[in-house]
Amino acid sequence: MLLLLALGVSLALPAPAFAHAATVGSTPAPGSVVGTSPTEVTVTFSESITPVSGHIQVVAPDGERISGLATAGGAVLHIPIRTAKHPLGTYLISFRVISADSHPVGGAITFSVGAPSARPTAAEATGTHPSVRAAVPTLRFLGYAGLTLIVGPAMFLAFLWPRRRSRTGVLRLIRVGFGLAALSALGGLGTQAQQGSGAALWQVTPGELAEVATSRFGVTLLARLGVLIILFLLLKDLPLSRVRTALVLVLGTAGLATWPLTGHAIASPMPVITVAVDIVHLATMALWLGGLITLAAFLLRGTDRRVLGVLLPVWSRWAALSVLWLAIAGTVQAVVQVGTVSQLIRTDYGRLLLAKLGVLVLVLGAAAVARRFVRRSSPGTGLRRTVGIEVAATVLILGLSAVLVQVNPGRTAGAEAGAVTGNGVSETLTCPLYTLQFNIYPVELGEYNTVHAFLYTPEGKPLPPAEWQISTQLMGQGLEAVKEPLLGLNPPHHALGSVSFPLPGTYEIAFTIRVDDLNRATVKTTVTVPPPAAD
Repeated sequence: MLLLLALGVSLALPAPAFAHAATVGSTPAPGSVVGTSPTEVTVTFSESITPVSGHIQVVAPDGERISGLATAGGAVLHIPIRTAKHPLGTYLISFRVISADSHPVGGAITFSVGAPSARPTAAEATGTHPSVRAAVPTLRFLGYAGLTLIVGPAMFLAFLWPRRRSRTGVLRLIRVGFGLAALSALGGLGTQAQQGSGAALWQVTPGELAEVATSRFGVTLLARLGVLIILFLLLKDLPLSRVRTALVLVLGTAGLATWPLTGHAIASPMPVITVAVDIVHLATMALWLGGLITLAAFLLRGTDRRVLGVLLPVWSRWAALSVLWLAIAGTVQAVVQVGTVSQLIRTDYGRLLLAKLGVLVLVLGAAAVARRFVRRSSPGTGLRRTVGIEVAATVLILGLSAVLVQVNPGRTAGAEAGAVTGNGVSETLTCPLYTLQFNIYPVELGEYNTVHAFLYTPEGKPLPPAEWQISTQLMGQGLEAVKEPLLGLNPPHHALGSVSFPLPGTYEIAFTIRVDDLNRATVKTTVTVPPPAAD
């Protein structure tokens, strides 16, 4: 029942972002206008990425897919362009990649050759299907639950189990834990391709599964499955000999390492430290919560009070050490992954972390009450209720953790804020003398908003003008228009300049173009500049 409650909490929380690498640039630049079609385009991310085969393309203005096989070099995605003459207009770069922490990143960027045109459309979807959004945190939660049901009960059986109590129930619980952990790993292998492709949970091919299995993510999960199988065989007969105990500890540590190797820790600025800290965090969490479940389910009822009088003080010391190391590891994780104190409030990751901390404070309060019962040697109804509260609250923490690992860490907020968005304006303006195509990128507060303009006759032929000029005026504020010249380029019907948007609001953009000594005309439009994002 508690597992279902925590699982429901993890599904009821807002959908995770499923994207932990931000797009920070491209060549050609987003929204830019270049003179000739490039032979290669690149997209740069905030961390290392792996291309998703078949889901990266460059689409020409006429809708033709012109990209070759994409490759990645660290954080840079390289997409070759097939050698051919391509039409002038706006091109679309559509991509789907896997970030270093195994999460998918999708998006699209445009650039223009010669002059802007209508934006082409890509056949690929860049979102994550709702079935996959629900399955991924569910599988993460089952993995944490399985880990908990292995570590805590196994440690009790190995070191604290009363001789006269039956082991059947707790051995069955450990087997359930192995089953849940294995199911989580298999589910991770079975959903990674759909995270990359944007397909539904049931839309996966054998080829895609094979590709996942040979990736770093897949090899890590297959290693986890192998460790689970070996540990299951080793733990069939308890108690363990010293040699088998040492082997279990080594394999257990290796198995625990597969969790951070497929999560935030491996993509952090200090992966060696964060992976080690994550192992400690997982081990102490599983020992503490698994031990509480073992106490509540098997030992607090039906065990002689004298036996509990010996067992509970030892467990209390174990729990205190677990909580201490859990707090140390959690603090290090928070410092690395949140980045700054302000990100605790500004980011979803920070707010979820605070919620998790709030539940942990409740657990520690219940644990303090339980320690009083232990010191008074009164393991009765009060102690059972207190331990029950601890178990319920810590299972809720597992649900929050399952969501937390899917949310962008606070440390990535800077990269996301600086991520390219393609927010620009492309428009065609006409008058009896000419047709003007222009592009402004980006459209944001500041001085560096680049303008590309292209002039044509009403019949559509290139028209080299005698003079170009652009002016901007913030509407409704009584301010004068600011005039700026445009620099003519080669070809001569192309001009380049920049405009300044000092305040948010709607600006009137006016192009005044002198075609020859006798003919001049002005065309106008409006552009809305958004306010800066709130801190």
